[in-house]
Amino acid sequence: MRVSSSQLLKKAQNNHYAVPAVNFIDGLTANAYLAVAEKLNMPMILAFAQAHNEWLSLEEAAWIGTHIQEKATVPIVLHLDHGQDIHFIQRAIDLGFNSVMIDASTETFANNVKRTKEVVNYAHDHGVDVEAEIGFVGANENLENHELVESIYTEVEDAIEFVNQTKVDSLAISIGTAHGIYKGTPKINFKRLSQIRERIDIPLVLHGGSSTGYENLNRCAREGITKINLFSDMINAGFNAINMPSVKDYPSLIIQMKKSIEKQLEEYYAVFGLIER
Repeated sequence: MRVSSSQLLKKAQNNHYAVPAVNFIDGLTANAYLAVAEKLNMPMILAFAQAHNEWLSLEEAAWIGTHIQEKATVPIVLHLDHGQDIHFIQRAIDLGFNSVMIDASTETFANNVKRTKEVVNYAHDHGVDVEAEIGFVGANENLENHELVESIYTEVEDAIEFVNQTKVDSLAISIGTAHGIYKGTPKINFKRLSQIRERIDIPLVLHGGSSTGYENLNRCAREGITKINLFSDMINAGFNAINMPSVKDYPSLIIQMKKSIEKQLEEYYAVFGLIER
C-alpha cells in the first residue's frame, strides 16, 4: 500500500512514536522488512541509499520497492536515503520513489538551502515528499569525542531558517547519533531535541539509529522524533546467522538470515513505540 511519508510522519508526530526507516540492499532484506510490517500490521519506510547504488542499481531498487508497495497490505513509503545530487534524486522520483532525501549537510548553509530548494521544487511538482538535513550526523568514530559531536549538533535558529526557506516536508537533525556501530558511548542531546521540537512544526528525523540503545531511541520517539533510520543493526543481524547451528548450506543460510533480520526489526517496532514491548 503506497502512502506519502508526510501522512505517516504527521500521524507519528501526533501520537509520539517513530516509524522505522530500514535500508534494503536486495530482495531478501526488503522482503524481511515487509514480513515484519505485515505481521505487526504496522507502517514502514523502505529506504534505499544512493551510496548503495554500487550493490544494487537504482533501477533495480525502484523495481523491488514499488513491487513491495503494490503487494503490501500495510502502508509503505519508498524512500531515497541520502541523495547526493539532483540528477540521481530526479531519476529516483521518475522511477517511482515517493519520498526523497537531499543530503547537502556537509555544505555551507547557503548551498544546503539552494540545493534543497531545487529538489523540493522538482519533487513537489511530482507529488513527492522531501527530507533534508541540517547539522551533520557523522560516522561512529566521531562519537569517541563528545565535544566533537556537540560541535556539529543542529542549531535551533539554523533549523528554523532552513525550514522556512526550503519548505521541506521533514527535517533530519543532529543530536548525537552517528552512522554505523558505535565505538564509544552515544550521548544524545535531548535538550536540543526539545528545543527544536518546540520551534518547528514539521516532522523530525533521526539518522544513525543502529546501536544507539533502546532507551535512547524510545525516548527520542516519545519526545519528538517521528522517523528513525536503521541499517547496520539489520545487516549485522543477518550476517550473524552464518554462525548458527541450523545453517548447513546456502538455502538454510538465506532462511536464517531473513529470520534474524525480522527478529531484530520487530524489536525496534516495540522500541519506537508502535507495539507493546
